[in-house]
Amino acid sequence: MSDAYDETYDEAHEDSRIDDGGDALTGHGASAGQDNERTFAALPPAHGRGFAETWWGQAWLKALEDTALDLQQLKAGRRLARAGHVGAVSVRPGRITAVVQDKDRTPHRSDVLLQELSDDEWDRFLAMAVERAGHIAALLDREMPPHLVEDAAAAGVELLPGIGDLEPECDCDAWDHCGHTAALCYQVARLLDQDPFVLLLMRGRGERELLDELQVRSVAQQSAPDSSQGEAPEAAQEGVDAAEAYADGAVLPPLPEPPVLPAEPGLPPSLDTEVEPAPGVDVPALEFLAARAAVEAHRLLAEALAPGHDEQPAEPGLTLEEDAVRLAAASPEPAVVDRLAAASGRDRDGLARAVRAWEYGGRAALVVLEGEWVLEADALARARASLDAAWDEGERPTLRAARNRWTVIGADAQLRHGRDGRWWPYRKERGRWVPAGPAAHDPATALAAVTAGE
Repeated sequence: MSDAYDETYDEAHEDSRIDDGGDALTGHGASAGQDNERTFAALPPAHGRGFAETWWGQAWLKALEDTALDLQQLKAGRRLARAGHVGAVSVRPGRITAVVQDKDRTPHRSDVLLQELSDDEWDRFLAMAVERAGHIAALLDREMPPHLVEDAAAAGVELLPGIGDLEPECDCDAWDHCGHTAALCYQVARLLDQDPFVLLLMRGRGERELLDELQVRSVAQQSAPDSSQGEAPEAAQEGVDAAEAYADGAVLPPLPEPPVLPAEPGLPPSLDTEVEPAPGVDVPALEFLAARAAVEAHRLLAEALAPGHDEQPAEPGLTLEEDAVRLAAASPEPAVVDRLAAASGRDRDGLARAVRAWEYGGRAALVVLEGEWVLEADALARARASLDAAWDEGERPTLRAARNRWTVIGADAQLRHGRDGRWWPYRKERGRWVPAGPAAHDPATALAAVTAGE
């Protein structure tokens, strides 16, 4: 390692020390005598893995990625962090520091600042935490349950950073997040995964100080007399009266206003990273599925917000074969089409016919494409009456009926009678019957869709 790197490292970590026998990810060997600073040894390269696996680690990275203006700098930071170019990380209240090397090994001191909680905010957080022992137990297990963050927010304390909260400082003189500060943030996400107390230290309190104060508050709360009853809590009646609790349950707050429908589906995250996918992972297929999931979620939300939606019967879910056709209708790339054809039990031509039917009428059109059934007597009578009424006498084309399929004699045209009484037009192409248009209640209208282009 160069002398320049050693000098910059010493400056960045003045008054801190690293115990090489400690755990680099938990910091158990880091600056044991200083609860207000922890120093974590440089982490090994992160080849083949993400930087954050926990939801709070991902929230930290989202704050970085939502704040940074230059996506190229974020990519550069990921590459530096993944290659192990981030040195030992010092964590102090309001600041994280590390020496980050460029690809050419030029060292840079990089800092990221995070606003400390005020004394009043800490007081509110501790008051909330001491009432909920499960939160502290989770922290001691190196977990950060969502309810802890939600309860803290309800008390007016934001633990996780948001947009603009991660303020960069780097001796490369970049005015926004550069590759060095981004690399530092990506590396810290790995530390947060292992120990959420790292975040609390950044917010201003070390683990030992925090636990000591919680212990003091817990003891004080248990020993304080209940002024409303005039006696200690031990002598007070525990629990809540059942009748009172049942009555309170009927007093429910009004439901919030439904969300506003976005103008268009959201964009799924990009899977374009510098890491090679694991064996068997089809990245284009995953990206396609994510995009279609966003489109489908937007459609379902639009239906849910439509007037009278709650009065409509729930539709059964699609089968695997039907869902494969739905996805294929979105025109994926050929490799994905082949996988969808196999999943639907069809060849490519069969899938193309199914897709055409789906585009004309969804599941109902798909049933008519592939299903064949004998009409019951009353349904057959209604069908014949509908055909007779659609044309004047002597003008109706000659039809040959076979089950629910009525073929025009002397023409490549066919009508198929759906279970809901509608008529579906079909045309023969290259010896196969294919859908020719949407359904119609009038058979003459449906047949016109077949003959219009002839």
